[in-house]
Amino acid sequence: MKKQTLRLAAAIGLALVTGSAFAATNDADVTRATLDNGLRVVIVRDTLAPVVTTEMNYLAGSDEVPAGFPGTAHAVEHMMFRGSPGLSKDQLAAIAANMGGAFNADTTQGVTQYYFVAPAQDLDVALHVQSLRMRGVDMSPKEWAKERGAIEQEVSRDLSSPDFKFYTQMLEQMFAGTPYAHTPLGTRPSFDKTTAAMLKAFHDTWYAPNNAILVIAGDVDPATTLAKVKQEFGGIAKKALPARPAFAFKPVQAKTVQLPTDNPYGSVYLGYRMPGLTSQDYATALVMSQALGSQRAALAGMRFDGTALYGGFFDQSMPQAGVGMAVGIFPKGGNPQPILAKMQTILADAASKGIDPTLVDAAKRKAIAALEFKKNSVDGLANAWSSALAFQGAESPDAIKAAIEAVTPAAVNVLAKQTFDSAHAITAILTPESSGKPVAGKGFGGAESFASTPDKPVQLPAWAEQAFAKLEVPKSSLKPVAYTLPNGLKLIVQPETISDTVELYGAVQTNEDLQAPKGEEGVADVLEGLFPFGTEHLDRLAFQQALDAISAHESAGSSFSLAVPSAHFAEGVKLLADNELRPALPAQAFTVVQRQVAGAAAGILQSPGFLFEQGLGKALLPANDPSLRHPTPQNVMALTLDKVKAYYAQTFRPDLTIIVVVGKVDPAQAKNVIEQAFGDWKAQGTKPDTNYAAVPANPPGKLHVPDASAVQDSVDMAQTIAITFNDPARFAINLGNQVLGGGFYASRLTRDLREKHGLVYTVGVGLDARKHRGSYKVFFGCDPDKVAAASALVVQNLKQMQQQPVTDTELKQAKGILLRRIPLGESSFGAIGSQLLTLSQEGKPLDAMTIAGQHYLQLTAPEVQAAFKQYVRPDGLVTAVKGPAPKD
Repeated sequence: MKKQTLRLAAAIGLALVTGSAFAATNDADVTRATLDNGLRVVIVRDTLAPVVTTEMNYLAGSDEVPAGFPGTAHAVEHMMFRGSPGLSKDQLAAIAANMGGAFNADTTQGVTQYYFVAPAQDLDVALHVQSLRMRGVDMSPKEWAKERGAIEQEVSRDLSSPDFKFYTQMLEQMFAGTPYAHTPLGTRPSFDKTTAAMLKAFHDTWYAPNNAILVIAGDVDPATTLAKVKQEFGGIAKKALPARPAFAFKPVQAKTVQLPTDNPYGSVYLGYRMPGLTSQDYATALVMSQALGSQRAALAGMRFDGTALYGGFFDQSMPQAGVGMAVGIFPKGGNPQPILAKMQTILADAASKGIDPTLVDAAKRKAIAALEFKKNSVDGLANAWSSALAFQGAESPDAIKAAIEAVTPAAVNVLAKQTFDSAHAITAILTPESSGKPVAGKGFGGAESFASTPDKPVQLPAWAEQAFAKLEVPKSSLKPVAYTLPNGLKLIVQPETISDTVELYGAVQTNEDLQAPKGEEGVADVLEGLFPFGTEHLDRLAFQQALDAISAHESAGSSFSLAVPSAHFAEGVKLLADNELRPALPAQAFTVVQRQVAGAAAGILQSPGFLFEQGLGKALLPANDPSLRHPTPQNVMALTLDKVKAYYAQTFRPDLTIIVVVGKVDPAQAKNVIEQAFGDWKAQGTKPDTNYAAVPANPPGKLHVPDASAVQDSVDMAQTIAITFNDPARFAINLGNQVLGGGFYASRLTRDLREKHGLVYTVGVGLDARKHRGSYKVFFGCDPDKVAAASALVVQNLKQMQQQPVTDTELKQAKGILLRRIPLGESSFGAIGSQLLTLSQEGKPLDAMTIAGQHYLQLTAPEVQAAFKQYVRPDGLVTAVKGPAPKD
């Protein structure tokens, strides 16, 4: 069970992205070419891990769709996964599954992107698939009829988000008369009128080599890779492309939108039209957005002075224009008007008085420093190049860097004056709406039964069969060095030289449910909310200014992190330790945070999300299980600062702390820096156990949580399971889960629920194994009238896993997925840090992924069947539904 937290930054869940960051790459690492047919190719060598990312960017999206059919490009993207001449949909699904990585696509206004993230050994396969799909795609009416059901479920899912509803209305108002007046998603009525022939015409018109940019990043040989690209794509003919749509933007007319939301908090937005990605002012807009979104800026200050639960600024840019939005968050029952008034004043001041030049300079430094951080992920590096070339029309990410360097405070002030005019602002207020009370479910989950026998084994093409013929445990590229300091703190260092940066990931193993006294629920949330107020030595603004001076990103708390240029590693760690070990915890800030957490709790307790999680937890766990504890406004308001300090002193201990350092740093140097910063930290008292106890098997049950703002139902089918993170049976269950839910179209549940019956858009399955307890869950989203059929198919599929062994093809494919994911888990600093941190928290050896690979390689189909028969209870599921009432 994943517990809902009151931690505001997580609860808000907004995409507060401050702008793109782009890698600065040496010319020697980049190979460029333009084929005779016009295909532009960029190959960027990155040796972080034996992984490759291929991104095919077609310069066509929702801008180019026929009038009245806004989702055409999106529908074509979906149909690209249903096969091409020479590659059936089943073969495509099996190939993608065998590669084990990410295989997906996204449709934007001006670009549709198809990408693979896979082991470098599978580059040939990825390129051949991309080549076949450029040449042609199967668009039969029968296949479109099936896919239409899935894509309409996606539309329902997004329309169930009040934030997305506001976004669509804002686009209509801000970009009336242009292609940007609609999102790339599409609408159900337009899909009902869309034909397969229309989709094929769009593909045949725009999917051409001279309308595409292929970016390849990873551990590849550039010369050999370019030769392969020429072989695969050189024979595809260029096409005459139609004229692009024109953009004639009209002045934005001010408008205010009011909507209910199922979030436990309210949102106030102020939206303004901004320069687009291809504008000469884009870099200025990026820096302006980051300056306004700074933790030292006035919008963020609304959180710290108690005006709002959160304040910030973010932007979303299309090629021809963008949207900049200030946001303020208020508690359920709170008054949004003071927040709106303050946001309006802040932006009016930015327009009339300009933006603090020190914030502009800091924003520039951070944006430029972020260029180097982009190297720390193989797919992130590919994204950076795709964004620069396909989305921004630049020659390289370095061109974006040069544009950022050229931004001046004066230019930012000119743009602010042009942008923040209240006569052209789109205002939205999203007010929390209480959920109805959970009720016992009835009329869904078991009324129907569909035969779900697996399809006949897929015969792969010879070129793919050969690529996947041999299964082996990949050799890890990690060589971590582990230390335990005298105070018990564990340190793991993974040196990497791919960039001049260091990233640090840390955690203190605390558990409020087991460590907070009765009646003090919420104390951990208040404590977490106080860390951003600075340290005993530096107040909030001075601390943030010190971070800005070294272009560092830092967060403190029970989970903490640092990203810093390697030249400033020691300075960054010193600041992090000061915040982690000597937080200011000021009395005035306590009063502010206490009110904020109490206000957030009031909203959360009535929100559909909380009632869904809490209802499912009560159905699965014994009464009074500690994990069912949760804050109430009364608990939080009864806290004192002394109680918060006492909880901090009791729970933050070096012997329950793990730090992982990844990047350009010598292990001995890292140890010395960490010891100097954290070595004096001492543990007091007996080391506590922060792990939940074992629980018995739950009885079956049904639960419905009304959500008036949702169009689509969210469904969890869950149960407790007697498997822990040290139980050998977890390997067999994980392998079986890949057969059920791994590999996109190639999984049984996706084939059955999405492809065959069009009941869902996505379906997933997972095992959450803890030290003493575990849970098993299948989850999906669908329309209310499809819950019964989809739930019945889930049960049927689980029973089949028990009744007969998986096929040899499925077993090999599942093993391939899990084995190939091992190097993918090492393809970014974030993935490396997360993996090593988790393994250390669970007390496992740091080469546990290799050991797991050996287990997966040796497992047999009868062993998988036996594990599902012993541990999974298809008739013991609790089916929880959030949204409209399911229909019989």
